[in-house]
Amino acid sequence: MKIVTLSPKQFDQYANKHKYRNYYQTSAYGNTMVKFGYNIHYLGIVNEKNHLIGATLIIYKEVLMKNKIAYAPRGILFDYDSLENVQEMTNALKSLLGKQGFMLLRIDPYIPLSIRDHHGEILNINHQAETIIKNLQKTNFSYKGKNLYFETEKPRWEALILLNKDIREIFSNFEKRTRNKIRKATNAGIEIYKDEKKEIDTLYEFIKKKTPKPIDFYKELCKNYQDKIDIYYAKINTETFLINSRKTYEKELENNEILTSNIQNLELPEKDRNNYLTKKMESDKLLTTYKNTLIQATELLKKYPEGLTIGGALIITYDNAAYIYIEGINENYTSLNANYLLKWRMIDDYKQKKYKYINLNAIVGDFTKQNKYSGLNEMKLGFNTTITEYIGQFDIILNNFTYNLYKKFNKKNKGTN
Repeated sequence: MKIVTLSPKQFDQYANKHKYRNYYQTSAYGNTMVKFGYNIHYLGIVNEKNHLIGATLIIYKEVLMKNKIAYAPRGILFDYDSLENVQEMTNALKSLLGKQGFMLLRIDPYIPLSIRDHHGEILNINHQAETIIKNLQKTNFSYKGKNLYFETEKPRWEALILLNKDIREIFSNFEKRTRNKIRKATNAGIEIYKDEKKEIDTLYEFIKKKTPKPIDFYKELCKNYQDKIDIYYAKINTETFLINSRKTYEKELENNEILTSNIQNLELPEKDRNNYLTKKMESDKLLTTYKNTLIQATELLKKYPEGLTIGGALIITYDNAAYIYIEGINENYTSLNANYLLKWRMIDDYKQKKYKYINLNAIVGDFTKQNKYSGLNEMKLGFNTTITEYIGQFDIILNNFTYNLYKKFNKKNKGTN
């Protein structure tokens, strides 16, 4: 077994057919990273018959005295079931990369460990996954473990909306809270549109607080993935928002007046009047909320008569699936639930295109309501998502001396900040 250099075309031809294929292991991603300070290699793994049996994109930077750390994002694309093959592959990589000044190689293969429902209950287990983990550990890869949060380069847990049912059934399987928020967003005059021009400048205003990457990164992403990029925006139709807000307020005002009348009706039993009093107190709270919304809607129509864009999402489509790469909403309008309607529109669109699923991106593996990411989980799990748990991240040290020196240097620098 030996390691060879592949052209981007050769790499894509192999990678796009591999069982662990993913949009990170593509030349489009490699080309994007090159523009932002990374170097790249496309490596092939060939057997004694000179047949290609594995491949990977690695990205890297020089970090200490021209020594480098290599990372294979969602790679290496390889069959890890055989310990002998993993050992041979590892030795070949260590020999080549070690000579080229690499001191560490990091991988996180796109291999599922388990499939779970939106409650976190296991539906299916990949029985080969534990063998794969052990095989990597036996070849001196150190395992980051089955982490629950965001301790690794890429998330170990992701939420998927399967599109294999009728659209009405998909909607009915959402949690009630999620269905209500989609309806509330519609009632608030939220409209979703797909941006055929892919205006990153507008999107970046909603995501810049969530990402360390500059706007040019996302422009480069669009350039390299081309027709595999979709951008959706959520916009308030301010006229519709005002009309519906007024209707909601007036309807609740009428209900409140009826409750007041019933409370004052001495012919009714005291128990019934007390029940009406309780309902009126709830109605009073709603009236305050609806009045504030009406004021907000009135002001918005005056200021933005043509409507106001309040959020968006960038999606990468790959292998008959849609992946939400990043999304963002104007924090002043989160109560309008535009992000819920945004996902519902995507579901409808990608279902019509016969896509298999929509990947909502990362969640955490802690399904309790006490964890600090419970809000993130709650929103994504409410779509009756199927959860994929991946095997996780592995590192192998290629040069102990330089890597220990690098760690010591890094630790010293952190201590002086």
